[in-house]
Amino acid sequence: MRVAFVGKGGAGKSAIAGTFARLLARSGRPVLALDSDPMPGLAFSLGLRTSDAAIPEDAVEERAQGETGPRYRLRAGLSGAEAVDRYAREAPDGVRFLQFGKLRGQEPAMMRSQMAFRQIVQDLPEDRWDVVGDLPGGPRQAAFGWAPYARTLLLVVEPMTKSLLTGRRIARLAAGMKSAPAVLAVVNRVREPGDVERVKQATGLEVVGAVPWDEELAEAERRTLAPIDHAPASPAVRAIESLVHELAGESHR
Repeated sequence: MRVAFVGKGGAGKSAIAGTFARLLARSGRPVLALDSDPMPGLAFSLGLRTSDAAIPEDAVEERAQGETGPRYRLRAGLSGAEAVDRYAREAPDGVRFLQFGKLRGQEPAMMRSQMAFRQIVQDLPEDRWDVVGDLPGGPRQAAFGWAPYARTLLLVVEPMTKSLLTGRRIARLAAGMKSAPAVLAVVNRVREPGDVERVKQATGLEVVGAVPWDEELAEAERRTLAPIDHAPASPAVRAIESLVHELAGESHR
């Protein structure tokens, strides 16, 4: 399975993605979680006590004079899979976690890390990991070709006006792309019976999961804890578990 979560900032992507990755790993599958959102989030939702674990500088080199391509790349002899083995963090339940690098100002080291991250995700072996990605909030990912590893985009939408408008825009952008992966909707913070239908009508997408409003999940986020550790039997975690089962049993791979 290769999925990436996208949606409006604050829609709950990271909490769902981290819980999804942990539950998928518990089924015995090797899982690589990729955080390409430059704002903190996925590490905490996975249960890691860090918000920044960027690829180290010594893994990256500047292209030689006269060469074409990105300014920075993985050093010679280091493949994408080897970089994951060396630099991905070990998260609970055996999830491997690789991070784009977080924003801390105008730092050349951040640019090096980010370009190396892009190279790694483009070169991932097809059959080694199930991949779960967390993308930056908003519709701009369409302009960058989504995530190169993703077979399915899971669009997280709240039944609120701004989230619905962002979800509609992302769905339309995806529909206009020749090589876009499948796009499916996940409704988050459901409070009323009509919320799922409201998202379906706004986006025109198939809804594959509905996560209810859950105070336990909100408390986990307030305390920067992984939802699956703070409240493993909560309605939200159970709903995400149903989403994992739904996608694992279907052809959204």
